[in-house]
Amino acid sequence: QLQLVESGGGLVQPGGSLRLSCTASGVALGSYDIGWFRQVPGKEREGVSCISSRSMSTNFADSVKGRFTISRDNGKNTVYLQMRSLKPEDTAVYYCAAVRSFSDYVCYLTSSSYRSWGQGTQVTVSS
Repeated sequence: QLQLVESGGGLVQPGGSLRLSCTASGVALGSYDIGWFRQVPGKEREGVSCISSRSMSTNFADSVKGRFTISRDNGKNTVYLQMRSLKPEDTAVYYCAAVRSFSDYVCYLTSSSYRSWGQGTQVTVSS
């Protein structure tokens, strides 16, 4: 079965950077779209970014455009989320998710589009 594990979270000051990793086991990620989501207590899960399988088309939430980048290394079975200029409102548990691609041209930021989820990693932005 597909398993996803996030890493790289932690405590960072406002304006700082973190790089999150999502590593898969059990299946090759080359034919999967990968999404990053975040959630805080009492709020809906928010789509942050996603990347399609082979064309590597990307999508970003308006709140993170220009600050976050997403990339993938299919050989390492890993997807990365590079976060820069972090703000306190970025504080959340971050999850990666995967779904087998229907199209290699578009990925989606809706949680219902994804089948497999990691356990999450905490990101805290505070001075």
